[in-house]
Amino acid sequence: MNTVLEKKIFSLTSSEGFEALAFEVFNFQYTHVAPYRKFCDLLNIDVASVKKLEDIPFIPVQLFKSNVFLAAGCASEVIFTSSGTTGSTPSSHYVASLEVYRESFQKTFLKYYGNSEELVILALLPSYLERSGSSLVYMADVLIRDTKNSHSGFYLNDLDALVEKLDLLERQQSRTLLLGVSYALLDLIEKKHFKLQHTTVMETGGMKGKRKEMIKEELHTILKEGFGVSEIHSEYGMTELLSQGYSQGHGIFTTPPWMRLLTRDPEDALTYVHGKTGGINVIDLANLYSCSFIATQDLGKIHENGSFEILGRFDDSDIRGCNLMVL
Repeated sequence: MNTVLEKKIFSLTSSEGFEALAFEVFNFQYTHVAPYRKFCDLLNIDVASVKKLEDIPFIPVQLFKSNVFLAAGCASEVIFTSSGTTGSTPSSHYVASLEVYRESFQKTFLKYYGNSEELVILALLPSYLERSGSSLVYMADVLIRDTKNSHSGFYLNDLDALVEKLDLLERQQSRTLLLGVSYALLDLIEKKHFKLQHTTVMETGGMKGKRKEMIKEELHTILKEGFGVSEIHSEYGMTELLSQGYSQGHGIFTTPPWMRLLTRDPEDALTYVHGKTGGINVIDLANLYSCSFIATQDLGKIHENGSFEILGRFDDSDIRGCNLMVL
């Protein structure tokens, strides 16, 4: 374990120092994470020539389905797995330090939503609760416990109980966060149309095969009307990462200081684009003992201030330049 690097990562408070630290993490992972080193070597990467973020190789996220990205000498405390679709191979994220994961998401949550003890957190995550190995459920469980509030908790399929709880918390004017998978939030507003004044609604994930997929703008319009709120918040994360971005409205996401996004050319994974739609590459320095440089299947646009929008996903048939190898 590299506690010196851990301390540096979570000491970041702004973009200053990010690049220098990213190069340190790259060198650490090239040295200690064998599948990442093999990937870099197959690309004929000269480590000494890596001088800017765009020089760092980003592994296709699909490789988490077939490889163990774990630093030499580390044992995994937990293996998080992706939900995937029926019949598909899930990604597996071998996490060497749950303490690092907790520090990442607790500090990020504090930055965006304040002290957990001042909140009630209600988690409507049926698709995630119905299987094991969900990093989102782990995060939600820790944050729920952090609230130290008896009203906080998970909801599986008992929407009537959740309606009653929301009504009670509204009457009590309790500051509440409702975190839900998209299709379940739609199910909830079919039970009742709300006029929430003290509750923040945050959607995460998609329809999980339960409903027809829709664009975010359409989803958020329906949810805003159904919950009676002016904005819908969103969380951007994935099994293969240990950090999250948050949107507090308008579909615009920002990240903690140890996380940054780049956009690659949709037609050429090794070329970068700026100010227009491209494939999302994520740098997550908190993912220290796995891989911090991941080419996702998301399409998005990054703004000059570093905020970003998620605009869609590649179809499997549209992935170009990512199938560089099978490790």
